[in-house]
Amino acid sequence: MPDIPDPILIAIPVFVALIVAEMIYARTTGRARYEPGDTLASLLMGLGNVVSKVALGFIAVAWFTLIEPYALFDIGWGWGVFALCFVLDDFVYYFAHRFAHTVRWWWADHVVHHSSQHYNLTTALRQPWISPMTLKFIFFGSWLVLMGFPPAMVALAGAINLIYQFWIHTEVIHKTPAWFEAIMNTPSHHRVHHATNPQYLDKNYAGVFIIWDKMFGTFQPELAQEPCRYGIVKNLGSDNPFLISFHEWWGMIKDMAGAKSLREALGFWLGPPGWTPDGSRETSKMIKARWAQRQEAAKKVSEPAE
Repeated sequence: MPDIPDPILIAIPVFVALIVAEMIYARTTGRARYEPGDTLASLLMGLGNVVSKVALGFIAVAWFTLIEPYALFDIGWGWGVFALCFVLDDFVYYFAHRFAHTVRWWWADHVVHHSSQHYNLTTALRQPWISPMTLKFIFFGSWLVLMGFPPAMVALAGAINLIYQFWIHTEVIHKTPAWFEAIMNTPSHHRVHHATNPQYLDKNYAGVFIIWDKMFGTFQPELAQEPCRYGIVKNLGSDNPFLISFHEWWGMIKDMAGAKSLREALGFWLGPPGWTPDGSRETSKMIKARWAQRQEAAKKVSEPAE
């Protein structure tokens, strides 16, 4: 494989320049929102994520080194092969992201990225600190390596995928050209993903190509009559990076410790976020169902009597 430098390191100066530009734009036009505590928290989460990758990255490297000899094919390197790898990596990313919203063990890690009630370029940097410990890479990162794509190629595809997603964390760009909106993930599509409006919950999981959401029934366009409300269903109300990083882990541990059976413990661990045996808390499906009932009731009220 060609000796290619880490694209994320190359992109960092561009990230900084774009954040500064967006901050200036926000100050001069009011068409983007920044809050100092929230911004600092996002930057600290991003810094912690970099430190985490340096400290814990060996776990994934060791795993991929272990399974590489068992690959079905020796695909090797080529730009056409890399293009295929990039598309397949984004396909896998869609499902990894979807499970991160529907399995609490992985949501405890991913919720960090959704914890900001603002939506700007620093939100893209709000990343978890202990992702390798969730072992999600084993379940979703192994497929391409076992097919025969070199681990370094898979890592490169994943890095470019993350770089692409940086620019879609903004309110500055309203819509891109229609053809682009139809194929690619855009700020409009990703704003929906970060929104807590019931209509928007658990939608638009795409990394680069929005076509996966359209194929698998999770696509939701941004609606002018439904402005996005950002954050999580129960917002933290704190910019403490340690609380942001570990609050859901602690909540899950407490729930499992209080479980009355193995089934309950497994539900708190592997069930959807918000799951409880008695339904005292709401999952996103329950929130969406309640919203749909209200919409249907409102529709019946507004219909003229025959």
